[in-house]
Amino acid sequence: MSSVKEWPILFSAPMVRAILEGRKTVTRRAVKPQPEVRMVDMIGPMLTFKNKRGGHWLYPNAKAQIIADCPYGKPGDRLWVRETFIDLRGTGVEHRPDPAGPLQRYAYAADCRPRSHSDEARKDFGLKYKPSIHMPRVACRILLEITDVRVERLQDISEDQAKAEGVRLMRDGSDTWVSREGPGNLVTPWPTAKEAFSDLWNSINGPHAWVANPWVWAVSFKRVTP
Repeated sequence: MSSVKEWPILFSAPMVRAILEGRKTVTRRAVKPQPEVRMVDMIGPMLTFKNKRGGHWLYPNAKAQIIADCPYGKPGDRLWVRETFIDLRGTGVEHRPDPAGPLQRYAYAADCRPRSHSDEARKDFGLKYKPSIHMPRVACRILLEITDVRVERLQDISEDQAKAEGVRLMRDGSDTWVSREGPGNLVTPWPTAKEAFSDLWNSINGPHAWVANPWVWAVSFKRVTP
């Protein structure tokens, strides 16, 4: 039996597309609970991270132990992606992508953009998406291997790291970055990838989440065969 640990992780449809297109190779998630400042004799104020055993680690003295407590795993572990999906079993619309292969049981929101022909067809058949949190392991089509884990402040992200978060250049070739897709494929342009990522972060975590500058887990990964 394989000793590699697997951990579920949720991604939105746009971020799934970014992973499939090779644009997203890292994800940042807020540390919960956030570290607190604690006064330590002979040292002074230090950040304390709660650990899995109910105690705490002092940063940066115990940086390795803090990273080992990352709830998303450690380098070498794998993340199986949970995404919004439909179970097609019994619906009458299962199909074989490969004529010699098995029926395709699952469909995914990332492959069916809002207002597209396939999305309208889905509605015609009365098919409804299930939230990613309810996706079973058997429906997973994207498996990621963790290559690096760091703990850092959100706003310390570099321009290259912001690009690796999945933001993209405008398709018209202009030197302008897009943070996310809006209704009707509308986009929000930004002059830098870091600013685009800050907008993306706020759209997921709340309007002032970027300004709060929380400590985050920065988890880098590469795709592997499911």
